[in-house]
Amino acid sequence: MKIITVEALSEIINRHGFENFMRDLIEVLKQDFIRWDSFTKMPRPAIHVDGGVLELMPICDNKQYYSFKYVNCHPKNPLIGLSTVVATGQLSRIDTGYPLLFSEMTILTALRTAATSALATDFMARKDSRTLVIIGTGSQSEFQVLALQLIRDIKEVRFFDIDTHAMDKFEKNLSNHQFKLVRCKNAEEAFEGADIITVCTANKAQVVVIKNDWIASGVHINALGGDTVGKTELELSILSRSRITVEYFDQSFIEGEIQRLTRKDAKKFVHAELHELVREVKKGRENKNEITIFDSVGIALEDYSALRLTYELAEEYDIGKELNLTPVTQDPKDLISCVLY
Repeated sequence: MKIITVEALSEIINRHGFENFMRDLIEVLKQDFIRWDSFTKMPRPAIHVDGGVLELMPICDNKQYYSFKYVNCHPKNPLIGLSTVVATGQLSRIDTGYPLLFSEMTILTALRTAATSALATDFMARKDSRTLVIIGTGSQSEFQVLALQLIRDIKEVRFFDIDTHAMDKFEKNLSNHQFKLVRCKNAEEAFEGADIITVCTANKAQVVVIKNDWIASGVHINALGGDTVGKTELELSILSRSRITVEYFDQSFIEGEIQRLTRKDAKKFVHAELHELVREVKKGRENKNEITIFDSVGIALEDYSALRLTYELAEEYDIGKELNLTPVTQDPKDLISCVLY
């Protein structure tokens, strides 16, 4: 079983190139969403605890692999020097059930979230989009910008966070790129001239990060922060004005921005699941004046794609340790010999 640590993943990305990895991940996601019906899937089980949520995200590709991810979200963790989100994941063969890969997934989650946003945005945002707005400059933010600039010619990035330290970090990390960085004093100011809006805050509550009055016609919104029960970011009235795409309705109805709607209204307002855009069953945008929303909660298929690509590159570059996390015996029925000798 191959073990991918943070250091091993860093080596893979540096050997392959960050942009190449992101482009390949977008393409792998596209391939897997096209095969949507080949997967056995379920809404992720979540256990809510004081201060956060613990989740398991399983999925099975009925032709090759099974994968799962363990992930948390504890918004107050930074106050004690810990990350809000950490994750690990596993990729296994379905023919034998044996695990092939165990990997860090904190960084991979940021990568796959950004790649999925880029994939959806490519179908939903106006082709002439040039101004990107980021609300929430935490751990996900730089990944989002670097993915989105691969699918649109971003000239200006406007950003805001209530944490000035997070804004400093964001500005420093992206200062050597070609687009103009505009630091804003509040979210409303950031929205001036927006073409694409990505909102990814960590507050575990139903809050209004984006107000309806700020949204102009023609914008595309990636709503990423509303990703668990009781956690949303958009003023509710925005939804009825918009053409909404979700990843997987059954999970989004529990965890996404649409969780505040009745099931009947949610079905009415949701235009498509992402696989329908990728498979060209439906269009992401009909005209330049529509407001479009990608109501993203993150699903196990995206983790599967990230693990699959990581495994392929780890094999190609011979990176990662091979460790016995399953017994190796001459007689598969002689399990006790592994511990008594």
